[in-house]
Amino acid sequence: MKNPVKAYNNKEFLNSPDARTIRILAEYLEPVQRFRQQTIRDTIVFFGSARIPAPEKTQKDVPPTDIEQKLSRYYEDAVKLSSLLTTWSIDLCRQRNQNGQQFYICSGGGPGIMEAANRGAHEAGGQSIGLNISIPFEQESNPFVTEDLSFEFHYFFIRKFWFVYLAKALVIFPGGFGTIDEMMELLTLTQTGKINKPMPVVLYGTDYWKSVINFDELLKWGMISPEDLDLFRFFDDPDEAFRHLQKEVEYLLEVE
Repeated sequence: MKNPVKAYNNKEFLNSPDARTIRILAEYLEPVQRFRQQTIRDTIVFFGSARIPAPEKTQKDVPPTDIEQKLSRYYEDAVKLSSLLTTWSIDLCRQRNQNGQQFYICSGGGPGIMEAANRGAHEAGGQSIGLNISIPFEQESNPFVTEDLSFEFHYFFIRKFWFVYLAKALVIFPGGFGTIDEMMELLTLTQTGKINKPMPVVLYGTDYWKSVINFDELLKWGMISPEDLDLFRFFDDPDEAFRHLQKEVEYLLEVE
């Protein structure tokens, strides 16, 4: 008679409802190990839609609509902003005669704005993180994520934890349900003091965000306080957004 399979090698058990807590813990502990091995402590996180294609992937024989032109620009701006942040991050280490980079761009690892963020880091000669999620209609990891820093999650809430835990700043480009969910959870955590570290938040694309979410009406109806509008800043230019983030994050480094 063969010895039974040990519980930690029993795939049927590990994939069963009874082992859910083990799977949750694994999605927490495995990134802990990998980030420690790579000595990654600080990230700048990009959120944004998976549905915004790279300009080279749009139809060339059909004139783009106004919205398509704007979306294409958001992709290009995300690439540029990520590249600027990565170049600065690498320079910070060089100034200290160190290899590597101070901050790592972190995205959801998929297409669209996520790809643009990883692409900008790659084009600047840096590494970047992709926190992918297994869902039915998306998404393969984009080719610009650093291979050793590519993750695959099942649980959204563990993935969100890793977005926020290492973040020194967040940049939120236009997006749909997923992006808005991530943004609102982040703002709620900050508003309620569950995130107790200063964290600059950039909402990129003023027209989009102010048309999709009427923050002034939330204030008018008393659903938020005036100081809640100070939790984020709007930007429409990658150079201006970079200068703001550089100033804010450098201050945070000084006071740590």
